[in-house]
Amino acid sequence: MLYITQLIYIKPGQEVIFHQFEDVAIPLIAKYNGTLMLRVRPDEQVIIEGNIPIPYEIHLVKFTDERDLENFMKDEERKKFLHLKEQSIESVMLIKGVKL
Repeated sequence: MLYITQLIYIKPGQEVIFHQFEDVAIPLIAKYNGTLMLRVRPDEQVIIEGNIPIPYEIHLVKFTDERDLENFMKDEERKKFLHLKEQSIESVMLIKGVKL
């Protein structure tokens, strides 16, 4: 299994556009042997310690392998909506890992 954690930072005022992209992208995860395990919107009250900006959302996703992740990223339906991602997301910190 391959685990992906994303810290997603969106542009101010672009929440609706971001959700339009997520409404397309998230259901496609399962098509590529993936599972959205966790989707969180943290705020200052839940942060115990940190030295980075608080992301708008944190996603934890698992895929069977790297190839499934690559196929998800290349999905033609998802590509049609990448303009929404580009319009709404300022940056993403993507962390790949395995379960120990």
